[in-house]
Amino acid sequence: MRRFFTMLLLAATFVCGVAQERKVQNKPYIDLRPLHFGLSVGLNMQDIEFQNIGPRMVELPEVGETEQLVLCDADTWNPGFSVGVVADLRLSQHFSFRLTPQMHFGSKHLVFRNFKELNDAGNPTEQTQDMKNTYISLPATIKFSAERFNNYRPYMLAGVNGMINLSGKDQDFLQLKRYDALLEVGFGCDFYLPFFKLIPELKFCYSLIDVLNKKHVDELTDINKRIFSESVNSAHAKMFVLTLYFE
Repeated sequence: MRRFFTMLLLAATFVCGVAQERKVQNKPYIDLRPLHFGLSVGLNMQDIEFQNIGPRMVELPEVGETEQLVLCDADTWNPGFSVGVVADLRLSQHFSFRLTPQMHFGSKHLVFRNFKELNDAGNPTEQTQDMKNTYISLPATIKFSAERFNNYRPYMLAGVNGMINLSGKDQDFLQLKRYDALLEVGFGCDFYLPFFKLIPELKFCYSLIDVLNKKHVDELTDINKRIFSESVNSAHAKMFVLTLYFE
């Protein structure tokens, strides 16, 4: 057993030694540019966090006042597509200011469970909504990069993101507001290729404001839909974005 651990330690030392070996650098002066631009493509996973009201008394046609308990949840993660551009302003050796406008195409699948109305199997009855969203995203972030080693350079970022929601059906159960503001944190790595930088990046975005359009309830022509629309008190959007930048 001792011999096994000795061999494992020697192997790890060898791997670390190889990893630290200096190589010829591609594009050695590319990070000295005061301002540069690029393109981006990626995937996004949209989610939303609801605050449900809980049990409440409602007035239903032909029934009168009755107690209802409807809970809403986004039950699945649906992958979407993102595309955009990037502008990077060099602030210092390790810091840069980045504007990365993007368009996000995706959707959220919502399920409403009514615990006061059960089906034949004794489970709550359900209603669903496919909330398709197209966002114009305007992130402004600060990027902190480590020292470059060979042809890679890891980094972290943080910033804020203003988003404009371009979609939403008038007669859906729920509708989101047109504008949103999100906090962004993430990390990535610059890979220096012979002709450009390839940068994979993963970031998490969380809404700083309540994005639920509470006025939407009064616009519903079907009164029965209001049971589900009024079951939610607030909503905060969340999103994971995996992006490839070409700079």
